[in-house]
This record gives sequence, C-alpha cells and structure tokens, in this order.
Amino acid sequence: MKTNVSAPSTIISVKSIALESPERGEDLLVKISAPTTGDNLPIILFAHGNGSSLDGYAPLTDYWASHGFVVIQPTFLDSRTVNLAHDDPRKPRIWRFRVDDMKRILDQLDLIEAAVPGLSGRTDRSRIAAAGHSFGGQTAGNLLGLRVLNPETKKEEDLSDSRIKAGVLFATAGLGGDSLTPFAAEHLPHLNVSFTHLTTRTLVIVGDQDDLPQKYQLTVRGPDWMYDPYLLSPGAESLLTLFGAEHLLGGISGYEVKETTDENPARVALIQRVTSAYLRHALDIEHDSWLAVQKSLSEDVNPIGRIESK
Repeated sequence: MKTNVSAPSTIISVKSIALESPERGEDLLVKISAPTTGDNLPIILFAHGNGSSLDGYAPLTDYWASHGFVVIQPTFLDSRTVNLAHDDPRKPRIWRFRVDDMKRILDQLDLIEAAVPGLSGRTDRSRIAAAGHSFGGQTAGNLLGLRVLNPETKKEEDLSDSRIKAGVLFATAGLGGDSLTPFAAEHLPHLNVSFTHLTTRTLVIVGDQDDLPQKYQLTVRGPDWMYDPYLLSPGAESLLTLFGAEHLLGGISGYEVKETTDENPARVALIQRVTSAYLRHALDIEHDSWLAVQKSLSEDVNPIGRIESK
C-alpha cells in the first residue's frame, strides 16, 4: 500500500530527563524525541505497556518524530527497569501513578522542552495527543475520558485532561465486570472501567488474533474484548483492525524484540502511516493524508487490515 507521505526528517532524542516526583517515591524519567527542524510541532504523549520503559516502542516513536511530532515517553513504576519489590505498597495503585505521571509531564512541558537543545518555543501545545499500548492504552484512555472504578473508593473518577485533544489506543483492554476472569477481578480491579465518558477524538487499533489477555488470565472473552474501547466510547471515531495480528501488532514494542509473536514489518509500517495520518487529521493539521491512507487500504487487493469509522 502506498500513500503520499513526506520524507522523514532527522530527529534528536534526549534521555533521561528527571522530573522530581516525591509522592511517587522516585523521580519520573522521561525521553523526548523531536525533529531537528520545523515549528508549531504537535506533541504525542506515549504510555508504554506493562513492564516496558522509555526505551520501548521505537518503531512508533521514531517514525512519529521523523514525521513532525514531538514524542514524550515516561518510564512508569511497573517498568522492569524500576524493578519494584513484589510487596511494594505502591503496586496496587500503579494504574493511578501512571495517570499522575502523564499529567506531571503536561505540567512540566517548559522544563522538558528546555532539556532538548533547540526545541524550546517550537511546539504547539494546543495540539497534544495521548497514545498507549495495552496497559498504556488504559493510561492514555484516562486522559481521554475513560473512567476506572477506583478499587479503593468504589467510585468512578474523572481523570480526563482538557489539554489532550486526540488519542490512539493500541490493543487496549475492554470492559471489566463479567468480562474478567476470577483472577483479574481479584488482583486487577482497575480493569473495571467505563467508556461512557471517553469523548475525545480517538483511533482504536486491534489485532483480530489478540489472545494475550486470555494467556494472562485477564478476560473470559477472546480478541473481541479489545473492540470494546471502539464500540463503547463516544469519542472513538475510527477503528483499525489488523488481520492476523496478535497483542504486539506485528512488532510495535521494539526492533527485533523477543516478545513479538507475530513479527510483520508490513503491519508495523501500516500502523505507522495510519496513526500519523489520523493524528494529523484529528489535531486539525491537515486531512489529505488521512483520506489517502483510507482510500489506499480500501483499494488494496490483498489488505492486511481494515479501517472503519462511525
């Protein structure tokens, strides 16, 4: 599939920028990647999946940065690089620490930009998107309007952020309740969510062979569980279904990473183009590339995915 995309730009990446975070027990480490040229650059705040870090997801983040986005990646407390003890008292609230970390980044954009040579004054803070994979999808989803039934208070809390104007959710968990296994209901109560208030413009990406949640005893359902964020969120306006894709969607979590069970460079390339085009559309930068990628995929005689919209 071919689309009209601009040539990639040279990028600069800086890590690890430390944000003081006394309430989380240790500094929040952040990586930022950006094109070396250009002004009014939109921002993508990316939330990694369980156990990953700011070093993950280069196939996505490098592409986005080389195509005109400033990409900010935090390392959350569940990262293997942090290595929290099994009995660490922060563990039950990691889902909430993740959301707080994302908001802390938004609060400290001046400091973050200043840490990257030549970046200050070149971003467009009226155009910020949140994206995330797996557990990171729920994290980003909270900023978009997804609500977690707080395991401690038994109430839904609005953690959305008006600074976020668009989102992309990759392989993100669906409803809780009866959809959860007894194990998940007991040990992962933060999976009890509501999509009713997710009204921010969002693209949902799923693999139609994504059975990883069953492997980890999260849901009694199959891959259809991952469609809930699209079907149940008012703001989820478009869905990219990848044929034959599993939880890592062809290899988005890194180059040649061993956990990829469905390595497929063409699939990753499609995700790169679709997400970049969608975010440029949803952030009202330009709309031609989103129309072009949809047209090209619909006309492909042997497509590897399908885009549909409400």
